[in-house]
Amino acid sequence: MGTEDVLAAIATGVWRWDTTSGTVTLDAEAARLIDLPAGAGEAPASAVRARFHPVDWGEINGVISVAVAEGTLAEARLRVVDGSGRVLRTVRSRTKPRAEGEGYVLVGTLQEVAEPHPGTTAAKTPVTGDWRRHREAFLLDAGRALAEARSTAEVLRVASSLSMPGFSPDGLAVFGVAGDHLTITGHHGHSAEDEQPFTDLPLDTAYPAAEVVRTGRAVYLPTPGDYRRRYPVTWPLARRFGRRSWAFLPLIVAGRTMGAWMAAFRHPVAFTPDERSVLTTVARMLAQALARAEVAETERELSLGLQRSMMPQLGPEIPGMAVAARYVPTGGGLQVGGDWYDMIPLPSGRTALVIGDVQGHDVRAAGLMGQLRIALRAYASEGHRPDAVLSRASRFLHGITDTYAEGDCSSPRFATCLYLEVDPATGLVEIARAGHPEPAVRTSDGTVLLRPTEGGLPLGIDPDTDYPTTRFLLEPGETLMICTDGLLETGGHDLDTGWARLRGVLEEHSGKSLEDLADDLVQAVHGPSSHYTTGPLADRREDDIALVLLCREGHPSRPAPRRTAMAVAQAQPERIAAARHHLRELLHDWQDTEQVDSAVLMVSEMVTNVLVHTDGDALIVAEVAHGAPDRRLRVEVTDTSDELPHRRRPGEMASSGRGLLLMEMLADNWGVDPRGEGKSIWFELYEPDEPDEPAAPGDGPGPPISPVPVP
Repeated sequence: MGTEDVLAAIATGVWRWDTTSGTVTLDAEAARLIDLPAGAGEAPASAVRARFHPVDWGEINGVISVAVAEGTLAEARLRVVDGSGRVLRTVRSRTKPRAEGEGYVLVGTLQEVAEPHPGTTAAKTPVTGDWRRHREAFLLDAGRALAEARSTAEVLRVASSLSMPGFSPDGLAVFGVAGDHLTITGHHGHSAEDEQPFTDLPLDTAYPAAEVVRTGRAVYLPTPGDYRRRYPVTWPLARRFGRRSWAFLPLIVAGRTMGAWMAAFRHPVAFTPDERSVLTTVARMLAQALARAEVAETERELSLGLQRSMMPQLGPEIPGMAVAARYVPTGGGLQVGGDWYDMIPLPSGRTALVIGDVQGHDVRAAGLMGQLRIALRAYASEGHRPDAVLSRASRFLHGITDTYAEGDCSSPRFATCLYLEVDPATGLVEIARAGHPEPAVRTSDGTVLLRPTEGGLPLGIDPDTDYPTTRFLLEPGETLMICTDGLLETGGHDLDTGWARLRGVLEEHSGKSLEDLADDLVQAVHGPSSHYTTGPLADRREDDIALVLLCREGHPSRPAPRRTAMAVAQAQPERIAAARHHLRELLHDWQDTEQVDSAVLMVSEMVTNVLVHTDGDALIVAEVAHGAPDRRLRVEVTDTSDELPHRRRPGEMASSGRGLLLMEMLADNWGVDPRGEGKSIWFELYEPDEPDEPAAPGDGPGPPISPVPVP
């Protein structure tokens, strides 16, 4: 006796349900148990599902999901109903689910069991506690999934995947309103060609979705006859989809009907009060999710539009130079802020580069930034020098922020800015700075230096502020970096620790393009590695980032001298410490550390003498030149006084008079040169060919060892 004979003898059927293909394979006994035509064969899943009570079908969905996840046996009791909803019998299903492709396959048995519910109908069967618990769990899951959706496409995807308790729809459509016409926002279970007749229907059309939008009341159509009787005009359009029941519900937000939701079923649905309650609740959640998605998409579109209009692409190429730029928003709000950059061709043949940061991260900051950027372009195009451009821009911003304050919009705002002009032919750079971080220069030998530049107050604070101009040459192979403070301070860093982080990236740049360097700098701040270098100010709010790189192409015929310049005013004695720091950076690879300490000491003494014994400012120029056979450091300190220094013999307790003695002792060469107005005091140090080798551990004093000649 075979297995089939044994199962038939005990009235047990075998079935196989493939959710991917939507087909069910049954033997003769299984077909009899669920009231399908006699004989083994394959049937559509919708036909089989229509034979089960909707409450039981919703419960078995949950049982199967758990069994698939845990790899266990799924067992449930199912009531078999006829076309009128009368319960015929109860069967017990025992299946082993197996994941396959995008769905799963159920293979198991069906066996009739005795239940005390003969003659009742599905419509009159009381809703059990399991049904209510299943419905509540479904609504909680649906609400969470819809709340997490951030776009219309995500909302529609979540809606199409909802498995409602006992009566999941096979086709979904969301209708919107455009003027006096009905449009389709999205659909599931239909092709674009199928929905074409419904994409632009007038609201006065005899169509269920149009009626729902007009009246704000749901329309339920349990049978095709109900649809044909109530909407004979549009019934031919709906008939070809092969649905058996339809529900059209209004999508209402804040008392306004924004559209309609259609749920269509291939199996009959009676739309009991509980089923209508579930559909109504889902429609409300769907409406709220669509409204949130619409607001989010509008903000994103506004953000992108502002970025496209306010952050233009770099202009025409600069002959003999390469330029790269990046802008990274904070990611909050409209993703626009006050940071910007610009490149402006000038009438003189030069090119201006501008970078700035308006205070704030909101729409008003973006608006002020746009106005200020336009004003700067206008002043630059008129041919004004860098200091005049910033002076006029400061008066402009002060005027419009005062207008804002009088209108009670908010307090006045300021902006930091750095404006530079570059001559492509000579490499001459002229910079004016308004409270902005100083630029950095990477020399052709890989040394990275902050370029000290004179500056004034941020724009908009004092309309009469002056902005001095700093001039220097950008040699072939050198790269200039200007950025906003967001690139330095992102990740909780301050200006010092943030600059140390970027300095390593600039020093490692070798042989890469300027675009690669720009990406590496942003990656150092926003990439995965940046999470391991959090600065001491971790609670600081993140800022927008703007970055511009300018490289003078070409290679010097001989190693270009490495130089820096800095001014120390009478009112800025604290800049003496900055001068010492810049000199150490210039000599970062000098072999003799004692010479570095000597150079720093002499610079400090020379600048202090200028501030103490004259009424003018000190200008420091330091240069490291490659000579033969040694490198040479030359430092000049210039002032406007005609009084020449003279040697004195200070006593033991004297507090001054040792400057020239120090230079005599420490410098390899020094001097004082009178100028037309003022004088220049200078000194030189020569780097030795080979630094002294440190003694090996355990070596003591002894006679020098002659080197072994090498053939």
